Amino acid sequence: MAGVTDQPFRRLCRRFGAALAPSEMVAANPALRTSRKTLLRLAHAGDIGPIAVQIAGADPAWLADAARRNVDAGAQIIDINMGCPARKVCSVYAGSALLQDEALVGRILDRVIGAVDVPVTLKMRTGWSPAHRNGVVIARIAAAAGVAAIVVHGRTRACGYHGPAEYESIAAIKAAVSVPVVANGDIATPAGARAVLDATGADAVMIGRAAQGNPWIFRATDAFLARGHVDPEPDAEEFRATVLEHLQALYAFYGEPHGVRIARKHLAWYLKPRAGGGEAWQRINRIDNAPAQYALAHAVLQTMSPGVRAA
Repeated sequence: MAGVTDQPFRRLCRRFGAALAPSEMVAANPALRTSRKTLLRLAHAGDIGPIAVQIAGADPAWLADAARRNVDAGAQIIDINMGCPARKVCSVYAGSALLQDEALVGRILDRVIGAVDVPVTLKMRTGWSPAHRNGVVIARIAAAAGVAAIVVHGRTRACGYHGPAEYESIAAIKAAVSVPVVANGDIATPAGARAVLDATGADAVMIGRAAQGNPWIFRATDAFLARGHVDPEPDAEEFRATVLEHLQALYAFYGEPHGVRIARKHLAWYLKPRAGGGEAWQRINRIDNAPAQYALAHAVLQTMSPGVRAA
């Protein structure tokens, strides 16, 4: 999730049980290679492996070169984004726009897989639109090219994030290929993860938006899948310590004022679902410097119960 899964957040997710936390999507365009945004998205020094870097673009040569450069910089897995539905990404024929051109998908996969000696994975959707659900065809192209795994978000590009996820489409993709398939989309609870695995036959699940403000979901999901019960929500002390640690990591990673701005959305995800959190976030959101933001967040968290998040 571009703009969310930066290094500070990835580290939290891994600590709380996520088996893999790929980088934010980075453009393969050489003109953007040295931009501050790209360099921050590629920061993974000190991270727990395996290090997975997700690349995006439409030019097979650019994508192959980006893959090589990232492997040289320490990437242990290269993930190709053919799932992002954002207009600005699709307008340059990247992300899920690529699902319209099956031949180009094949050329990209062949070039990238041939360029590196590490596993290459694919993130995709079920198709371009409900009238063009070609996910099975794309998955077969990917498997024939030699991808190590396929992650499928259970919606078409046209659907964005609206409507129910198509787990039956993911099941059809899983049945069509022999490589591991990871199911993604609307997995918001540990029980939901179990249900999606059962419905799709997938080998694993990927949790995205449900982890925003709730990195503990990975720990809870691991426990449910392993033992059939959900571990308790974080207590007040763990909740408070985690949020404050996250704030400090964001300030250190981005500096001011960028770190303060990034922290606002994470604080919204942490606080708003909980009693009194919306009003507290409104006060915090008006602050534009790190010490004051941290101090008010600390004071708010001293009196706030983590409560039980809505499913």
